[in-house]
Amino acid sequence: MANSYSFAAIRGVQAGRAYYVAMVPLKTVERLFRFDEAELPPQLRAQRELNKTRIPAIARYLTQNTAEYVLSALSATIDGALRFETVPGERSLGTLLVDMTAIIVINDGQHRRAGIVEALRERPHLGDETIAVTLFPDEGLARSQQMFVDLNQHGVKPSRSLRLFYDARDEAARVTRAVVEAVPIFRDLTDLTRTNLTAGSRKLFAFSNLHTATSVLIENAGLEVTHDRPDQAVDFWRAVVDGMPEWRLAGRGQLAAAELRRDRVHAHGVALEAIAIAGARVINERPDGWREALGRLGGIDWDRANAAQWEGRALLGGRINRSRTSVLLTADAIHRAITSDERSTNDADADRHLD
Repeated sequence: MANSYSFAAIRGVQAGRAYYVAMVPLKTVERLFRFDEAELPPQLRAQRELNKTRIPAIARYLTQNTAEYVLSALSATIDGALRFETVPGERSLGTLLVDMTAIIVINDGQHRRAGIVEALRERPHLGDETIAVTLFPDEGLARSQQMFVDLNQHGVKPSRSLRLFYDARDEAARVTRAVVEAVPIFRDLTDLTRTNLTAGSRKLFAFSNLHTATSVLIENAGLEVTHDRPDQAVDFWRAVVDGMPEWRLAGRGQLAAAELRRDRVHAHGVALEAIAIAGARVINERPDGWREALGRLGGIDWDRANAAQWEGRALLGGRINRSRTSVLLTADAIHRAITSDERSTNDADADRHLD
């Protein structure tokens, strides 16, 4: 086939239709692959409109991680003449020839395509590296639109907890992992894979919530910690655990985590973050007395039924509320409670009874 693009490719079959997987140099992505113009109405497009706010993040990911970036395959349809020439003795391995007048339209991956194009302006040396592209012969607009639906409807984005736990580039996430390993209750009762715990979960905390709280603590208290020197953050959370007798009971298996999440405000992310904010304030205000203040956390009435204390703060209409305003109002309430100069005898007795 004269005047054609040539791709080393593998031929496969899905639903009785041939398709091809080719390795394409990044520097050819802009020229080879088109995406439907955003100005076209949805009924005449084969994919979503390009969200230009996503492109800089993808480009930064590529330019800042040139030694370890990973890009999943693009999917595209070929509207034009093509021919597959097999390697002698092979049925599926060969060369895909595509007429240069053919139009190759992205079905899935248009944001990756745009991010690649932007990244190459800053890092042109990446142009000789490759991305896999799954190519389908075009069968009309209706088929392309259905392909877009099929390619996207079953994708499930991993939970924030799992993304953070696996992210070796996020220093705060690495510090949080160190905290989890160093504090037994967190090690035993933190769900590393889910952000929203199920009603029956045996875990008390979500890793993403602990990550948020630890990040806030480090920033607000000005702690100098790294993943290999997490002592200040570990000391803080150990002091919090010491002040939370119901957490300790859950850690010993004497209270069910599910019951605490049902009945107590302190078993939710809003409280973790609020404790971190209030605790950071106390560290700044009382550098030598913050541990004693955190010891008063157990004297707070954390019951969700205590509407006078929590409604409009951690609760909205009786339900846990994670808005920024709720976190700050909850932090204010905790700060007032733990910086009071006196604890009631009843509170102290209650703590001793729980232990």
